[in-house]
Amino acid sequence: MKANELRDKSVDDLKKQSQELSQELFNLRFQMHTGHLENTARISQIKKDIARVNTVLRQKQA
Repeated sequence: MKANELRDKSVDDLKKQSQELSQELFNLRFQMHTGHLENTARISQIKKDIARVNTVLRQKQA
């Protein structure tokens, strides 16, 4: 996910996407602790995506 793509979205869409990514991160962490996670790099990707979404969201709200 690129920041340019996020800047085209509305504030409501960004909030919704942030919640979805947070839920996905929770699920991945749960899978990691139960031993079912195959792609551990996905956790860091999701964290970076959440940070991008939150950054763009704050820029739009300012």
